[in-house]
Amino acid sequence: MKIAGVWSGHDCSYCVLDNGKPVVHDEYERFLRKKEPKGDSVRFLLDNYKDAQEVSYVVSCLPQSKITQHEDSFNEIKSVVEKNEGNMFMVGHHQAHAANAFFSSNLDQSLIITLDGGGVEQENKVTAATIWAGKDNKIGPVHVFDFHDFNIGGVWTRVTRYVFNLQSGYPRGHQAGTVMALAAFGDPTKFHDDFFKMMTVDNQYAYHKPPGQKDGENIGEDPPHPYLDKYRKLADESEQNKFDLAAGLQSATEMRFKGLLEDILRQIPDIKNLCLAGGVALNSVMTGKIKNWFPQIENIYIPPATHDGGLTIGAAQYVWHQVLDNPRIKWEDNFTPYLGRTYSIEEVKEALGKRSDEISLNENASDIDIINCLKNQEIISVFGGGSESGKRALGNRSILADPRSEVMKDIINEKVKHRQKFRPFAPSILREEVSNWFTEDQESPYMSFVLQFTDEAKKKVPAVVHHDGSARLQTVTENDNPWYYSFLQEWNIESGVPIILNTSFNDREPICETPDHALDCFLRTNIDKLYFYDYGIIVSKK
Repeated sequence: MKIAGVWSGHDCSYCVLDNGKPVVHDEYERFLRKKEPKGDSVRFLLDNYKDAQEVSYVVSCLPQSKITQHEDSFNEIKSVVEKNEGNMFMVGHHQAHAANAFFSSNLDQSLIITLDGGGVEQENKVTAATIWAGKDNKIGPVHVFDFHDFNIGGVWTRVTRYVFNLQSGYPRGHQAGTVMALAAFGDPTKFHDDFFKMMTVDNQYAYHKPPGQKDGENIGEDPPHPYLDKYRKLADESEQNKFDLAAGLQSATEMRFKGLLEDILRQIPDIKNLCLAGGVALNSVMTGKIKNWFPQIENIYIPPATHDGGLTIGAAQYVWHQVLDNPRIKWEDNFTPYLGRTYSIEEVKEALGKRSDEISLNENASDIDIINCLKNQEIISVFGGGSESGKRALGNRSILADPRSEVMKDIINEKVKHRQKFRPFAPSILREEVSNWFTEDQESPYMSFVLQFTDEAKKKVPAVVHHDGSARLQTVTENDNPWYYSFLQEWNIESGVPIILNTSFNDREPICETPDHALDCFLRTNIDKLYFYDYGIIVSKK
């Protein structure tokens, strides 16, 4: 039985479950090559998923107008569902987030918290924060906050745009990650109270969207924000002010979220498991502190597509478990994030043939050849398997480099990613080695948590250590990604460290999806080689 989740709002995507397991999750931005687009997700499904005519159930998220406004595709999928004697459903925005978090985990029972900038629930209630309880194959609401009573995500969106003059959506994507990186260099006390006030009593003023705000590109074109403009002027005065403002925003975020958890744990003190979803769950600095704040919480799960692109996964899972009453699925070791399509050798060779005058090939390559390139301080892009769902590359569409280098971070930021020098890079690490390198042993298969390196470890891998001695790590197991795990093992033997620098295979645009995207990015950046690891092909520039 096939269930399709579709979402046509920003972060447009579709997902298909076959007997409860995801077989594909395509995000529209990967094909459009612009971040966080709206689109016709049903047409996207019908045109790209080869078995679309076999779908029996279709589910989307409120408001219903997001899919019904595309009348032709809506009627077409409705006919498919009727032919297959199925049904169509609508679920709430946070309802889908909560389902994605809980049903993608291996937890039998958990508290679920969803946090973002806002979404529509049942009975047209708009909220930016909800609390759920999950048990076995069901989730149920515990509390739905009024929109301005708890809205961290909305503050981040406005502050990112109107204080830091950064993009907060289509077409460059939400640049909250840049603000988080800035925060490590600032004084968290200087503006903490200002931002905490924005997240509490002044939320509706800070969240306010000024008349005249344009869609799309906003750099230098936005009207002044009546509440935030004084902070924008401070940010424009000096780089240190930017650092301090970002640190204050991060500190207030952590305090607001910590306060919420404290309130919950006072009322339900026996909570051991926690699931998180929504865009705010991408704040990996915050999530990395939860176990230190609350040692009684033993397990924290955040799905790989915790942003709105993951709504389609959660909506489909909700129908499979909650509506159709199917039992839970046990994932080994984790729910897979590698849900993009796999490209054949013929498709790879077709893409290579188009650029034969620009490239040279080694078609009998092995992993050890790439490891030797890394040891020689080359920057390598890798392409294989299905692309990763979510915002973070996890080994199938990645740029890899030697983490032992003192200069590698600066080289990649300047010559490949073309971004600010303070932006850090993530370490991928063998799961069994985490306790030897970090101050706590936390599983992080989707780069969901920032942890502190030990004092000794951070001296060995400076390219992946942030300013404050931390890193947003990816833990890798053989079950999660057999090729990447084996590669890391071999790298550990050759280099003496079980860690490699991993950043997404892109240059300011969405993560590469197709072989053509991979070659385009490779040729226009200072990446040294491209490795199609499924087929043992190394691409070099002529």
